[in-house]
Amino acid sequence: MSGLATEERPLVMGVLNVTPDSFSDGGAWFDRRAAIERGHQLIAEGADIVDVGGESTRPGAGPVAADEELRRVLPVVEALAPHVRVSIDTTKPAVAEAAVAAGATLVNDVSASLWPVAAAAGVGWVAMHRRGTPADMQDRPVFEDVVAEVTGYLTDRAGQGAAAGVPEVWIDPGIGFGKTVEHNVQLLAAVDQLVATGYPVLVGTSRKSFLGILSASADGTPAPVGDRLAGSLATATWALEQGARMVRVHDVAATVQAATLVGDRRRSTGSGSGSGSGSGDASPDAGSAPLGRAGVSR
Repeated sequence: MSGLATEERPLVMGVLNVTPDSFSDGGAWFDRRAAIERGHQLIAEGADIVDVGGESTRPGAGPVAADEELRRVLPVVEALAPHVRVSIDTTKPAVAEAAVAAGATLVNDVSASLWPVAAAAGVGWVAMHRRGTPADMQDRPVFEDVVAEVTGYLTDRAGQGAAAGVPEVWIDPGIGFGKTVEHNVQLLAAVDQLVATGYPVLVGTSRKSFLGILSASADGTPAPVGDRLAGSLATATWALEQGARMVRVHDVAATVQAATLVGDRRRSTGSGSGSGSGSGDASPDAGSAPLGRAGVSR
């Protein structure tokens, strides 16, 4: 596998939900063979990382037992890890540990609590902001200053991960996780403020409900999941232009094209990725190794 340096273009993480109930494609890849085939399709479309998850985090979703989550994700991680960098999307230490043993090199953590696992294993970690749990996170979320509160929370968690020895720390504002449409828009408008923390930023807006609301039909009906590609691409491109280093998406091929254009523009204007180095060795900016298909920088 050839590495893809972030200097060429920002990274694209492809979503692979091995679940029966995820909001966008729940059930489509629940069968093990179908999930592995989908993973190879994402690789062919240009995904730098394939994010494997076995528990839905959509609003209203219920919890999944660790044994069942492991049954869903481990065979998929094992099958894909020789071909692409794999992240495990989980909040459970036991699932994260087992997935890393199976070949995952990034823990995508919506609970922002698994830095001890990442530190012990020497793998990357994404700290995401979320209020509450999927069952209740959209019950009237309130912030006095959503940008300041999310930024403060993430820098605190990322700092704890870096201090514990996590070699690669990312932050994710958690678009759609315990936030209103207005909150989501405010956070997107402030991606550059997250970038200014020095931690590499991951943003995930793909197909989310706020895009359906913002692109509603004349009678106010939100755009269905299948009609949210334009909004997904627009918000992903915006985030990358503001300095995000990676976007998490369902539609990989189209997003890779957009990310390539962003990379071309940066090179033509001599601008960088927008990321600083304030996170020290925990930031991918601290080293020269690529963070794409070549694997984790350690």
